[in-house]
Amino acid sequence: MSKLAEYRQLEKDLAEQLQALEALKSDGTLKKEIEFETKLRELLDKYGFNLKHIINLLDPQSSSRRQAPAQTTSTRKPRQLKTYKNPHTGEVVETKGGNHKTLKEWKTKHGSTEVESWLKM
Repeated sequence: MSKLAEYRQLEKDLAEQLQALEALKSDGTLKKEIEFETKLRELLDKYGFNLKHIINLLDPQSSSRRQAPAQTTSTRKPRQLKTYKNPHTGEVVETKGGNHKTLKEWKTKHGSTEVESWLKM
């Protein structure tokens, strides 16, 4: 798009937005909302409150609802300790994960399925 075409498109968009803004300014409900907000903010300033105070007064449960998702996040369940005993050497390995050096060596030497059969409950 050329700069001239882009300029004209932006000019057209701006004119449409200005027209929409003028229509909103003459809307009665918007005037009421603006008046309400102005009076509410004046009252808050007069009595030294802020919006959080008002929300807590009107709906005390709202703060607990917002914090609920943070509380429901669970931590990971601790891994169970597994004990493997090598029947060839009698060596015992206790681990909570599969990333144990000796266990890896056994699996490469004897195979994963055989080493898993050495698991003691």
